[in-house]
Amino acid sequence: MSKYTFKSRTGLSWMVGVLAALLLAGCASTAYPPAPPQAADDEYNYVIGPGDNVNIVVWRNPELSTSVPVRPDGKITTPLVEDLPAMGRDPTTLAREIEEALSKFIRDPVVTVIVTGFRGPYSEQIRVIGEAAQPQFLPYSQKMTLLDVMIAVGGITDFAAGNRATILRTSEGNKQYSVRINDLIKRGDVSANVEMRPGDVLIIPQSWF
Repeated sequence: MSKYTFKSRTGLSWMVGVLAALLLAGCASTAYPPAPPQAADDEYNYVIGPGDNVNIVVWRNPELSTSVPVRPDGKITTPLVEDLPAMGRDPTTLAREIEEALSKFIRDPVVTVIVTGFRGPYSEQIRVIGEAAQPQFLPYSQKMTLLDVMIAVGGITDFAAGNRATILRTSEGNKQYSVRINDLIKRGDVSANVEMRPGDVLIIPQSWF
């Protein structure tokens, strides 16, 4: 089996699982426990992903300082350093790895990495599917809440069953939690504003009546 075929089947399995969860959410009322109000990890560090842009500053070596995008394969190319993996690293870790690579050419390099154009790796993006006004993926931010997600996607459609929406939490083995979007955005119930976690999938089913 080729690597491409394996990835394709893995992605297909994930999609089938999410679609099945979407159908179940549309048919069930309270099939899942409510999402916990606090979910963010206080020790969270941003992880670099494809599509991010990284500014690399090499102290006292302006000719080696540059700004480069992270390629779809998760690597970057900088002066003197080719095909260095960046995906999955936080900025500090990447800076230390660039220093190690540059140490073969210059003495005691000091590198700072600043990330812009945040997208994050696929595994940490927040995905919103179903009856959102603008279904899309969002880069995760520390202390990101359900209300932040709703603002980013423009709310829900007129056909959404907002109080039957669920969060598929990939960081907990695809465990699902119920959330009350209608109560949050239409009734202003702040108790329904729960925190998100990296990799969450927000599933908003259609109302059948």
